[in-house]
Amino acid sequence: MSTLVPIPPPPPDQPVGEYIPRELVGAHRDLENVRALAKLLDSAVEIPGTKFRIGLDVLIGLFPVVGDVIAMAIGGYIVTTAARLGVPKAVLARMLLNIGTDAAAGSVPLVGDVLDAAWRANVKNARLLEQAVVDPKRAGRSSTWVVVGMVAAVVAIAAAGIALTVVLAKLLWNALG
Repeated sequence: MSTLVPIPPPPPDQPVGEYIPRELVGAHRDLENVRALAKLLDSAVEIPGTKFRIGLDVLIGLFPVVGDVIAMAIGGYIVTTAARLGVPKAVLARMLLNIGTDAAAGSVPLVGDVLDAAWRANVKNARLLEQAVVDPKRAGRSSTWVVVGMVAAVVAIAAAGIALTVVLAKLLWNALG
Protein backbone atom coordinates (compact mmCIF):
# COMPACT_ATOMS: atom_id res chain seq x y z
CA MET A 1 0.00 0.00 0.00
CA SER A 2 1.36 3.37 -0.94
CA THR A 3 1.58 6.28 1.41
CA LEU A 4 0.96 9.90 0.62
CA VAL A 5 3.63 12.54 1.03
CA PRO A 6 2.77 14.23 4.34
CA ILE A 7 2.60 17.98 4.73
CA PRO A 8 2.46 18.32 8.51
CA PRO A 9 0.61 21.15 10.20
CA PRO A 10 2.84 24.00 11.33
CA PRO A 11 4.00 24.24 14.92
CA PRO A 12 1.65 26.43 17.01
CA ASP A 13 4.11 29.35 17.07
CA GLN A 14 4.67 29.50 13.26
CA PRO A 15 2.17 30.62 10.63
CA VAL A 16 1.60 28.28 7.71
CA GLY A 17 3.45 30.52 5.24
CA GLU A 18 6.70 30.23 7.22
CA TYR A 19 6.54 26.49 7.71
CA ILE A 20 5.88 25.14 4.21
CA PRO A 21 7.29 26.61 1.01
CA ARG A 22 5.45 29.73 -0.10
CA GLU A 23 4.38 28.11 -3.39
CA LEU A 24 2.54 25.38 -1.44
CA VAL A 25 0.57 27.71 0.86
CA GLY A 26 -2.40 28.05 -1.52
CA ALA A 27 -2.39 24.33 -2.29
CA HIS A 28 -2.17 23.17 1.34
CA ARG A 29 -5.93 23.14 2.02
CA ASP A 30 -6.64 21.59 -1.38
CA LEU A 31 -4.09 18.85 -0.71
CA GLU A 32 -5.66 18.13 2.69
CA ASN A 33 -9.11 17.87 1.07
CA VAL A 34 -7.79 15.60 -1.67
CA ARG A 35 -6.04 13.35 0.87
CA ALA A 36 -9.21 13.07 2.96
CA LEU A 37 -11.34 12.28 -0.09
CA ALA A 38 -8.84 9.69 -1.38
CA LYS A 39 -8.78 7.99 2.01
CA LEU A 40 -12.58 7.99 2.24
CA LEU A 41 -12.96 6.55 -1.26
CA ASP A 42 -10.13 4.00 -1.21
CA SER A 43 -9.11 3.05 2.31
CA ALA A 44 -11.63 4.23 4.92
CA VAL A 45 -12.37 0.87 6.56
CA GLU A 46 -10.14 -2.06 7.44
CA ILE A 47 -11.61 -5.46 6.65
CA PRO A 48 -11.71 -7.31 10.00
CA GLY A 49 -9.05 -9.97 10.39
CA THR A 50 -6.92 -8.53 7.57
CA LYS A 51 -4.77 -5.50 6.97
CA PHE A 52 -6.63 -4.75 3.73
CA ARG A 53 -8.63 -1.55 3.59
CA ILE A 54 -11.52 -0.55 1.35
CA GLY A 55 -13.42 2.66 0.89
CA LEU A 56 -16.68 4.03 -0.40
CA ASP A 57 -15.53 3.59 -4.00
CA VAL A 58 -15.84 -0.19 -3.68
CA LEU A 59 -19.17 0.00 -1.87
CA ILE A 60 -20.67 2.49 -4.33
CA GLY A 61 -19.29 0.37 -7.19
CA LEU A 62 -21.41 -2.59 -6.07
CA PHE A 63 -24.35 -0.89 -7.81
CA PRO A 64 -23.88 -1.84 -11.47
CA VAL A 65 -23.05 0.99 -13.89
CA VAL A 66 -24.59 3.80 -11.79
CA GLY A 67 -22.26 3.14 -8.86
CA ASP A 68 -19.16 3.23 -11.07
CA VAL A 69 -20.29 6.45 -12.73
CA ILE A 70 -20.95 8.06 -9.33
CA ALA A 71 -17.59 6.90 -7.93
CA MET A 72 -15.83 8.18 -11.05
CA ALA A 73 -17.55 11.56 -10.74
CA ILE A 74 -16.57 11.89 -7.09
CA GLY A 75 -12.98 10.88 -7.88
CA GLY A 76 -13.02 13.49 -10.64
CA TYR A 77 -12.82 16.14 -7.92
CA ILE A 78 -9.16 15.21 -7.46
CA VAL A 79 -8.46 15.68 -11.17
CA THR A 80 -10.39 18.97 -11.18
CA THR A 81 -8.38 20.20 -8.20
CA ALA A 82 -5.16 19.20 -9.96
CA ALA A 83 -6.18 21.12 -13.07
CA ARG A 84 -7.08 24.17 -10.99
CA LEU A 85 -3.66 24.03 -9.27
CA GLY A 86 -1.99 23.99 -12.68
CA VAL A 87 -0.31 20.58 -12.66
CA PRO A 88 1.26 19.48 -15.98
CA LYS A 89 -1.08 18.10 -18.65
CA ALA A 90 0.78 14.77 -18.65
CA VAL A 91 -0.05 14.35 -14.96
CA LEU A 92 -3.71 15.15 -15.65
CA ALA A 93 -3.72 12.57 -18.46
CA ARG A 94 -2.23 9.99 -16.11
CA MET A 95 -4.87 10.80 -13.48
CA LEU A 96 -7.60 10.36 -16.09
CA LEU A 97 -6.05 7.01 -17.07
CA ASN A 98 -6.20 5.95 -13.41
CA ILE A 99 -9.87 6.91 -13.12
CA GLY A 100 -10.68 5.32 -16.48
CA THR A 101 -8.95 2.08 -15.51
CA ASP A 102 -10.79 2.12 -12.19
CA ALA A 103 -14.15 2.62 -13.91
CA ALA A 104 -13.47 0.03 -16.62
CA ALA A 105 -12.32 -2.59 -14.11
CA GLY A 106 -15.18 -1.76 -11.76
CA SER A 107 -17.76 -2.24 -14.50
CA VAL A 108 -17.20 -6.01 -14.47
CA PRO A 109 -19.61 -7.44 -11.88
CA LEU A 110 -18.00 -8.69 -8.63
CA VAL A 111 -14.52 -9.36 -10.11
CA GLY A 112 -14.37 -5.70 -11.06
CA ASP A 113 -15.16 -4.68 -7.51
CA VAL A 114 -12.18 -6.69 -6.25
CA LEU A 115 -9.95 -5.10 -8.90
CA ASP A 116 -11.41 -1.71 -7.98
CA ALA A 117 -10.41 -2.24 -4.35
CA ALA A 118 -6.87 -3.17 -5.35
CA TRP A 119 -6.33 -0.40 -7.93
CA ARG A 120 -7.00 2.56 -5.55
CA ALA A 121 -7.13 5.20 -8.28
CA ASN A 122 -7.97 8.01 -5.89
CA VAL A 123 -4.97 7.39 -3.64
CA LYS A 124 -2.76 7.18 -6.73
CA ASN A 125 -4.19 10.45 -8.03
CA ALA A 126 -3.72 12.17 -4.67
CA ARG A 127 -0.09 11.07 -4.66
CA LEU A 128 0.37 12.30 -8.24
CA LEU A 129 -1.14 15.66 -7.31
CA GLU A 130 1.17 16.06 -4.32
CA GLN A 131 4.22 15.15 -6.39
CA ALA A 132 3.17 17.58 -9.12
CA VAL A 133 2.71 20.43 -6.64
CA VAL A 134 6.11 19.78 -5.04
CA ASP A 135 8.06 19.13 -8.29
CA PRO A 136 5.96 19.75 -11.43
CA LYS A 137 8.76 19.12 -13.95
CA ARG A 138 9.70 15.72 -12.54
CA ALA A 139 6.07 14.64 -12.15
CA GLY A 140 5.32 15.79 -15.70
CA ARG A 141 8.26 13.84 -17.17
CA SER A 142 7.42 10.63 -15.34
CA SER A 143 3.72 10.93 -16.21
CA THR A 144 4.53 11.58 -19.86
CA TRP A 145 6.36 8.26 -20.05
CA VAL A 146 3.52 6.42 -18.33
CA VAL A 147 0.98 7.93 -20.75
CA VAL A 148 3.21 7.10 -23.74
CA GLY A 149 3.54 3.53 -22.47
CA MET A 150 -0.22 3.18 -21.98
CA VAL A 151 -0.93 4.54 -25.47
CA ALA A 152 1.66 2.15 -26.93
CA ALA A 153 0.06 -0.76 -25.07
CA VAL A 154 -3.41 0.16 -26.34
CA VAL A 155 -2.11 0.48 -29.91
CA ALA A 156 -0.33 -2.88 -29.62
CA ILE A 157 -3.44 -4.59 -28.25
CA ALA A 158 -5.59 -3.05 -30.98
CA ALA A 159 -3.09 -4.11 -33.69
CA ALA A 160 -2.98 -7.65 -32.29
CA GLY A 161 -6.78 -7.75 -32.23
CA ILE A 162 -6.97 -6.61 -35.86
CA ALA A 163 -4.29 -9.10 -36.93
CA LEU A 164 -6.09 -11.93 -35.13
CA THR A 165 -9.37 -10.95 -36.78
CA VAL A 166 -7.73 -10.99 -40.23
CA VAL A 167 -6.13 -14.39 -39.60
CA LEU A 168 -9.40 -15.87 -38.33
CA ALA A 169 -11.33 -14.40 -41.28
CA LYS A 170 -8.84 -15.96 -43.74
CA LEU A 171 -9.07 -19.33 -41.98
CA LEU A 172 -12.85 -19.17 -42.08
CA TRP A 173 -12.84 -18.08 -45.73
CA ASN A 174 -10.52 -21.00 -46.68
CA ALA A 175 -12.57 -23.48 -44.65
CA LEU A 176 -15.81 -22.39 -46.33
CA GLY A 177 -14.41 -21.92 -49.81
